[in-house]
Amino acid sequence: MPFARLATATTPTAHIGVGLAAVARPGYITLHRDRDLPQERSVEALRARTHELLDAAYAQGVRYFDAARSYGRSEEFLADWLARRPEAADVVIGSKWGYTYTAGWRVDAEDHETKDHGLTTYERQRAETHALLGDRLDLYQIHSVTADSPALTDKELHARLAGHAAEGLTVGLSTSGPGQADAIRAALAVTVDGEPLFRTVQATYNVLETSAGSALSEAHDAGLTVIVKEGMANGRLAGTEAPAVLREIAAQEGLDSDAVALAFVLHQPWAGVVLSGAVTVAQLSGNLHAAVLGLDEERRARLDALVEEPGAYWRHRASLPWS
Repeated sequence: MPFARLATATTPTAHIGVGLAAVARPGYITLHRDRDLPQERSVEALRARTHELLDAAYAQGVRYFDAARSYGRSEEFLADWLARRPEAADVVIGSKWGYTYTAGWRVDAEDHETKDHGLTTYERQRAETHALLGDRLDLYQIHSVTADSPALTDKELHARLAGHAAEGLTVGLSTSGPGQADAIRAALAVTVDGEPLFRTVQATYNVLETSAGSALSEAHDAGLTVIVKEGMANGRLAGTEAPAVLREIAAQEGLDSDAVALAFVLHQPWAGVVLSGAVTVAQLSGNLHAAVLGLDEERRARLDALVEEPGAYWRHRASLPWS
């Protein structure tokens, strides 16, 4: 399993990964992108920013990088970086299929991505990903699976995924929405020839949205690697947007609230890899402090009190503008 390389890594930051959702396309729903990204968001400007982040992350011990077919040119930017960094043979690369990027490199597009979990989409996007990343791809996940997704019942798709798994590709899924726990548990029941199909699950979990926690613990106990996304709640847990409790704990440690938010996730015993969605090197450096930040029982209890009702959390997320 490629994630064994992370489990045996000696750097404190090995269990923090870098996700490219917010940096490899001009529009996303993270707060304050107007402040964090260059005014010119051309392909080459964001390619340069992505490479700058990857360079900084690798130098500081990060060894997992996360892309997707719908993250603009994330796979292309990552492939370019890998080609000029042959020493990065030890990194683990994940990507996702199931959403198609449709924004045409515009921030004000009416639709930024379309979802389809059918076999035809898988075959097309698998070929597209392979053309860019080739054998460097370690993990391929179904993007944003819900409990009613046809990807959980399509036997022909399962057989195709299992075939690629037999060739060495790790197969996983990501989840979104207030029903994440149901989707995770449904995925745990999917087998091919008596063997579990999925070996990883990537889910949203942060101090505001913890509803998938018990299901993620079950997935971990079943042998899956758990990857956590949106630990910063799309910017709601950073800077002046962060709740007072995070800012108070951060001030006590001489850090920023982002480190506290990600430390909360890293302290979950089932968390294998926690993604940073940083778009600047400064943000990345702040995020990486989470790896060495301790949270005692009293601090964890204060953070636990921030949790929101899942439906309310996801409605708020859906209201965030693309910018």
